[in-house]
Amino acid sequence: MTASALPTPVPRPATREQVIEARDLHVTLDSSHILRGIDLSVTSGEVVALLGANGSGKSTLVRALVGILPASRGSVSLYGKPLGPAVPWKRVGYVPQRVSATTGVPSTALEVVSSGLLYGRQIRMPRGARATALDALARVGLADRASRAVSELSGGQQQRVLIARALVRDPDLLVLDEPVAGVDRHSQEAFAATLTGLVELGTTILVVLHELGSFAPLISRTVVLQHGTKVHDGAALPAAPDHAWPGHDHVHPHEDPLEGSPLIQDAGFGS
Repeated sequence: MTASALPTPVPRPATREQVIEARDLHVTLDSSHILRGIDLSVTSGEVVALLGANGSGKSTLVRALVGILPASRGSVSLYGKPLGPAVPWKRVGYVPQRVSATTGVPSTALEVVSSGLLYGRQIRMPRGARATALDALARVGLADRASRAVSELSGGQQQRVLIARALVRDPDLLVLDEPVAGVDRHSQEAFAATLTGLVELGTTILVVLHELGSFAPLISRTVVLQHGTKVHDGAALPAAPDHAWPGHDHVHPHEDPLEGSPLIQDAGFGS
């Protein structure tokens, strides 16, 4: 499929819908109290960057918001529905942190992206799944790699496949956990272009970043975590200086980067 053959994306309605609502959210993992009383609201059309030093709980927060990790106290709702089968999961796209698209399954890029069309109890691909998946790959500049095994792709290309997998549903909400950490500059630029197009269409975005960088013009608000608590929620702030240091590890020591792989049944979405 060529770029000229792609369907024209439809802008989101310009309404102020409550998309994410977390109240007094606590998460405890292996007796470690990771999140402590987080309150977070995100309305439709916002682009919110989640910042914080290594180990501050950013990835734990986004995993709790999409139902991968259970809350030990407090509540989370998406589109006005508490986490569970009542949430309209088709409207939600999630890209995990630094996970290999090849994990455990020898699949092509098209197969990985197509798997994003299965969620909840759905076991059959919808009509037009191939064309929809090719469209998502084209949006991240990888339509010409559709038949390639993901194991043959570069790390940056694999990450773009996972982004395409999230985009294949044409989600109203996109949650991304450090999507450009450790990928090449070309892949970062391709992702920035994709994100810009989504923002222009009114997609709501919550993204964990180690630094705003080229995404700064897109960000409408930043939320900063420190030791599992929210210390800032407002105008854009730069990331902590240590994130720019050589050798900084963006994978939190208390989190398994392979847990929640998008090749596992939708990370519990709709269950």
